[in-house]
Formats: sequence, C-alpha cells, structure tokens
Amino acid sequence: MIKLYGYPRSRSTRVVWMLEELGVDYEYIKIELLKGAGQAEDYLKVHADGKVPAIDDDGFVLTESAAIMTYLGDKYPASNLVPMPNSKQRAKYDEWCFFVLTELEQPLWTTGKHTFVFPEEKRVPEILEIARWEFLKACKVLAQRLENKTFALGESYSAIDILVAQTLLWAKAFDMPTGSKELDAYRDRISARPSLGRVVDRETAAN
Repeated sequence: MIKLYGYPRSRSTRVVWMLEELGVDYEYIKIELLKGAGQAEDYLKVHADGKVPAIDDDGFVLTESAAIMTYLGDKYPASNLVPMPNSKQRAKYDEWCFFVLTELEQPLWTTGKHTFVFPEEKRVPEILEIARWEFLKACKVLAQRLENKTFALGESYSAIDILVAQTLLWAKAFDMPTGSKELDAYRDRISARPSLGRVVDRETAAN
C-alpha cells in the first residue's frame, strides 16, 4: 500500500486528491509540520527538506507534488489522468505542470513564507504586494490558456485540473483574488467533484 506523508491544506492535498480520483488504497500519515515533526530525524530520512508531500510506494520514495501525481498517473494508466509518455499531449501536460509550479503557485508560496512560515525576523512584509501583483499576472495567462476549454488539456479531465484547481483554492484561502470570474468558475466547477469531498474527509480524519 502507498504511504502518503502529508498535512491538511498543503501541497500534499493535491496528491490526496489524485489518489482519491484513482480510487486506490493508501495510508495517510500526517506530519505535524506546525509542531516541528517535519524536522524529526526519522522523517528527514523520507524527505530531506522536511516538507510534504512524500510517498513511499513499497520502498520507492518520491517527493514533489507534481512528480508524485505524474508517477501515480503513469502507474495507473487506465485512469487517463496523465497522458501517455512520449506523446504531444504529455508534452502539453508537462508544460502545464511547469507553468503552475513556477508562475501560478510561486507568488502564493512567497506569500505563505512571509506571513506564517518564516520566523518573524525573516519576513519581508513589503514583498506581499509584489506577490499579489505577480499572482494576478499569472492568472491573466492562466485565463488565456483556459479560454474556451472545459479542462486544461481540452475536453478530458486530468491531473492538471487537480493541480490548477488546488492552487486556486490555496489562493482563495490566502485571500488573493484571481481577478477573473472565469477562473473562479473553473475553480468552483473542478472543486465540486466528489473526490475533493473525500479529500477533506481524509485530511479531517487525520487531525
């Protein structure tokens, strides 16, 4: 059984969502990040940076949320959540992953670090306004990429939709508007999937 090391409403949420969509059995192991459990010696052997998510699939350990989601999609190809390797659609999938992680999510993580992650003496409040501006800039690009599309890759729901929607939910939690009614509607539509309800139940049960 796959072991997933996570923490509620973090990057690990998107991996829980992926696993729920796949319908496979997994063990959720909550890492109490706010209590310093990420820096415990045993967990640092799993994830050298002490962050979440991480998975252990019968001894195969993998970190980084998008990498884990891609691995799971390849492991269960019948789900059609990740395009087949060496295809043009897979190249577009990779392009989406890199965009979300480097452009859309990055200003949100900057906001998180400078509001509650970093020690107070390391926070730079002035950067928050810049992060909001940068996020809105990325949202404009995202809106263009999703224009006239039902899902990120076209007509088929995929792991990219999980990645994008969960990032937009993170923005909502940070009170960072997208500036786009279309993006908000996309976020709400993807978030209405029954699988996300199961994610919330799983994370809540781990509290």
